[in-house]
Amino acid sequence: MSLRTPLCGRLGIEVPIFQSGMGSVAGPELVAEVCKAGGLGILAGLEQPPEKIREGIRAVRRLTDRPFGVNLWLHTEMRPPVDMATIPEAQVRAVQDTLNGFRRQLGLPETHARPASLPDVIDAGIEVVLEERVPVFSIALGDPSAELVQRCHDRGVKVIAMVAGVEDARTVAGRGVDAIVAQGTEAGGHRSSWLRKASRDEGAVSTMVLIPQVVDAVRVPVIAAGGIADGRGLVAALALGAQGVMLGTRFIATRESAVPEFRKKAVLEAESDATTITQSVTGLWARYLRNTYVDAYDASGAPVLPALVQSRAAADIFREAARREDPAWLAMATGQSAGLVRDLPGAGDVVAAIVREAQSVLDTLGRLPRG
Repeated sequence: MSLRTPLCGRLGIEVPIFQSGMGSVAGPELVAEVCKAGGLGILAGLEQPPEKIREGIRAVRRLTDRPFGVNLWLHTEMRPPVDMATIPEAQVRAVQDTLNGFRRQLGLPETHARPASLPDVIDAGIEVVLEERVPVFSIALGDPSAELVQRCHDRGVKVIAMVAGVEDARTVAGRGVDAIVAQGTEAGGHRSSWLRKASRDEGAVSTMVLIPQVVDAVRVPVIAAGGIADGRGLVAALALGAQGVMLGTRFIATRESAVPEFRKKAVLEAESDATTITQSVTGLWARYLRNTYVDAYDASGAPVLPALVQSRAAADIFREAARREDPAWLAMATGQSAGLVRDLPGAGDVVAAIVREAQSVLDTLGRLPRG
């Protein structure tokens, strides 16, 4: 089994390792280091104004001439953003009542105000990706239209779409995407679905089970995500039929990660059972480290607001937690692979180590007796 897959040749990368475009983590420095090591780094574009995305793209290009990607959400509640006036007053009050209990503990002013509206910047961000001819457009939580995919291809932009289920994989394959990221439930951050799920268990499929099903269902290359942090995971994904792996949590704990040091320390100290799937942070199902905020909100029974409106409501709490460097109140998207992360290397070192370990595993398997 070769580590270099057909997808590597298609995207112009050396090894089948992709770094997830995680918001607040994946800045130009992290992206560039992954690219220089032979993988594909992906710049986070969530909620960024177009000029900020363009600035990030050009910063990556100053640091490396290797292919890279930009990640944007196309979630149905964000394109266009939810009209704040349509959210029932009782729902807003119930959310703010719960958050006010947290504010009292942190010494913050209480409020019952509606959160600020989400910026309507996704379509403008897409235009920047096209204008700048970014090598890869990574779509999270969204169903790209065939028209959008064709526009990307007309500009020489490859399209990767993230999904968490077989039917969604079939849908995006039908749009003409170049590759699909199949995300198992072990993954940190948001579940890759563009429609709100009724419960945390709906559509929750583990990586080991999901990957071969998606590989069998579509004719485009599949990238495995969720619970992968080392060379053993890469080899396992290739054995299941994937042509690459996407890592998120592993890259949080790197020198180039844009998060503060106490956030990295929280990942290094976490075991795999330290995470939970919750709506309490952003209003959508996502895997976060369990802490005082998550446990208390989930226990309260309070409703949540629409996608990312929920996190805007709690923004003052998260800012205060960051100021205090207090992980008890900070939202920390983290996957179950945290239990495999115990050091803080450079991002390029992570890529190199995964390749070395994967090759070692393949060599060991090659020496096993046959027959």
